[in-house]
Parts: sequence; C-alpha cells; structure tokens
Amino acid sequence: MIDRINKLRQDFGARVAQATDADAVNRLRIEFLGKKGHLAQAMQELRAVPAAEKPAVGKFINEFKQHVERLLGEQAEKFGKQAGAGRERTFDTSLPGRRETPGSLHPITQTLDEIETIFHGLGFRVEEGPEIESDYYNFEALNIPKDHPARDMQDTFYVEGDTVLRTHTSPVQIHVMERQEPPLRIIAPGRVYRCDSDVSHTPMFHQIEGLMVDEGVSFSHLKSVMNIFVHQVFGKNTSVRFRPSFFPFTCPSAEVDIQCVMCSGKGCRVCSQTGWLEILGAGMVDPAVFEAVGYDPERWTGFAFGMGIERITMLKYGINDIRLFFENDLRFLRQF
Repeated sequence: MIDRINKLRQDFGARVAQATDADAVNRLRIEFLGKKGHLAQAMQELRAVPAAEKPAVGKFINEFKQHVERLLGEQAEKFGKQAGAGRERTFDTSLPGRRETPGSLHPITQTLDEIETIFHGLGFRVEEGPEIESDYYNFEALNIPKDHPARDMQDTFYVEGDTVLRTHTSPVQIHVMERQEPPLRIIAPGRVYRCDSDVSHTPMFHQIEGLMVDEGVSFSHLKSVMNIFVHQVFGKNTSVRFRPSFFPFTCPSAEVDIQCVMCSGKGCRVCSQTGWLEILGAGMVDPAVFEAVGYDPERWTGFAFGMGIERITMLKYGINDIRLFFENDLRFLRQF
C-alpha cells in the first residue's frame, strides 16, 4: 500500500507542477482530497491493513495528505496573486464611483412621528410602558375581569402564568394614573401583540393610546380632538362619523369612521360599498377604571382612544397588505 501511495505522490507532484490556472488546481483538490478522492479511498483501505502495520501506513498517508494540501495551497495562492495583479492592471480609474444609497425612515415611523406631532400640538405628552404586562394591568384594571366575555375579543399571547404580551397600549394609562394626579393628557405609542396573521393583521403591530382626564371633560371634547386629528392626517375635507360601540374600559364607546379614502365615499371593495372606513375606537373612561387607580369618578371625567398605526398608514398611502411593512423589500420602502 505504501508503494501505491508513493506512485500517487509522484503523479500528484508532476500534475500540480503542470497546473496552469486556478481551475486546474481545484480539479486536483477534488481528485485527491475530495470525499471520493484518492486519499479518502486510501483511508478506507487502511482498515484492511494488519494491526501491526497500521501506525506506519497511517502516518505515511497523513504525510501525503499534508504534502498535497501544502502544494495545492501554494499553487492557489500563486494563481490568486496573478489574478489580482491582472485586475489591478485592467482597472479603469476614470469609472464613476458607487454611491451609497441614503436611508429613510420606515413608513410606520413616519406616520407615528406625524401623529405624535399632532397630539403634541394639542397638549398631549408621550408616555411609554412595558410590552410584557401582568394580567391585572392588561385586563382587570381596565374593567375586564377574568370571566369577562370581552377577553375573547383579543387573542392573547400568555408568557407564563398571569404574564402576557400586552394586547394594547391601554395598560400605560393605568401606570400613569397610578403615579400621577389629574389633570393629564397623554398618548402611549408602542408595539402590541395578538395571535392573528393575514393580509390585514400581524402578530405584532403598533398602536397608539390616548387619554385625557380633567374636570368637566365631555364627549364633545373627544369629538373635537378626533376631528382635528383626522383632518390633519387625511385632509380637512375628510368626513368623520361616530358609531356607537362597546369597549369594557369606556362608556359610552364609539367607533370612529372616516369617508373612504379610496373612493371618496362613493362605495368600493375596500369599504365594502359603504363609503366609510373604521380607523379607531374611543369613548369616555368608565368610572370603574378611575376607581381602580384611586381617582374620584364624581370629580374627574375623561376620554380615551386607541388606533393601529399600520391601519392609519395603509389608509393614508393606499397600501393593501400589512405584511409589506415587515418584509423589508427596498422596492416598497423606497416609495416613502
């Protein structure tokens, strides 16, 4: 077997010396070092060698392998330098440079910044809270006890025990009211999580919650703020309507609709031929929520609202698939 290895070594030495380019070196590498190459075959045949001779034969095979790897490496380096030198000689220094493509803010971020600016102008400040919440802050303090059917309205990610990924940013209002006395005006933007995924829903999305608490706050104040918001985002000629609805933490509650931005209220597939599109939910804060944070509901009143940033962005720019926001397709993102 040692004689056969010696013949392979001589054959390899001659052929590697005759190699004229990197492709020839690569073919030799496969022939000798590949999974089905000469050295792999030799290692298989080593099993049949008598035990007394195996150490010497194995050492001889390993030395041959190292010899092959060294010569192939030297040849590959030589041809690599030659190729590099060739590239240097043919490089045209008069060619224009490659410009770096400037980045821009994601459309979700742009919409969120615009909404925050609008509410800053109305005296609201930004508050933030944890994305991992207790069941108490996400549900119970918002007048949603454990046996309340409204829990079925939201498909919740339970982390462990009574710990959840927040399903809305409404828990932030509880944290703020626990540590601050009225009057207050806040908005709470952030990521929220629900078990849902299709062209109009994702398991993670962005929401912004708003809250105003003071003496004498009424539904008229809520309508005024919502009208200002809609007209600044969608245009001053956009019609707004309030539909009675239900939310456990507000009473009375309403869905806020705008005139369909796709058909200007004439009726189309997007608005289901109604001419209206729902954009957010709102209402007067339920007295039970005030009692949970120690506010006197006989003295203080307030309103709250919540909206999905993705939905506002889709309506603002005519986007028909929410998944586009998360695919990072530059062809889509460059439009913004």
